[in-house]
Amino acid sequence: MKKRRLEIAVLSDVHLGSYACHAEELLTYLSSIDPKILILNGDLFDAKKMRNNYFPPSHLKVIKKIFTIASKGTVIHFITGNRDEPFRKIDGIYMGAIKVSNRLTLKLNGKNTLFFHGDIFDFSFRHSHWILNFGGFGFDVLLKLSKLKTKTLRLFGKKNKPFENPELEFGERDPVQIARFEHNVAKMAIEQHYDHVVCGHSHSPNKQVIATRKGECLYLNSGDWVEHMTALEYSFKRWKLYRYENDKLASFYMDEELKSMDMNELIATITQNKASKVQDKKKRDGLDKN
Repeated sequence: MKKRRLEIAVLSDVHLGSYACHAEELLTYLSSIDPKILILNGDLFDAKKMRNNYFPPSHLKVIKKIFTIASKGTVIHFITGNRDEPFRKIDGIYMGAIKVSNRLTLKLNGKNTLFFHGDIFDFSFRHSHWILNFGGFGFDVLLKLSKLKTKTLRLFGKKNKPFENPELEFGERDPVQIARFEHNVAKMAIEQHYDHVVCGHSHSPNKQVIATRKGECLYLNSGDWVEHMTALEYSFKRWKLYRYENDKLASFYMDEELKSMDMNELIATITQNKASKVQDKKKRDGLDKN
């Protein structure tokens, strides 16, 4: 079955390790596309739920599939979210061919585009967007403030709103809170001179132009794979919101090497491929100097 070629595919809120994750459907989707860039925009894992030692074979297959996609030349960015908090400590580091970061900026068809998970806006501070004027440093400050707020609320037995709900796996979300979240994200993007902003976190897939007194930007949310099973796709200079339930996907089969290769072998293969590329680059640079 021929795969759909995409310039960029964006996934968020997969929540591997959670009972609510639709891993089989995600595997089908990943097997149906051939993206130049794959962006995993936060909450790929659910570290809180993984403490229960729940990680079925289908979830492991998703990880293997991602490494296989990387080994075939797709550039993969893993942007950290609040549910995969441990990875935020290795911002800018490569895991094999996959780069881990807390945010990503790209220029697409002349449009400045920001990718980040979105949980920093759980920290409700009226002028939080000004902190982001300090670039990466300001972004890290907001991450720490958001984490501090969550811990403080838990000490007093309260919930972190709008999206954190420790009582339920993934509860119904308040549309007013979601609208406020979307407006705050767009406001920040406009003030930072971004034309497009792409996030997740709210589990509310959306593509919408949002305007403020200072301008407008295209707000994009890739949704999730626990409720909506959605993704964002960029091709032919435009963004499209993909919905699994509306797609009549045929049955796709995993690659033969994916079936036979265990996780350690797969990681070793990716790492070796990365090392080979670095060595080749050094050789080319040496020849150029000579």
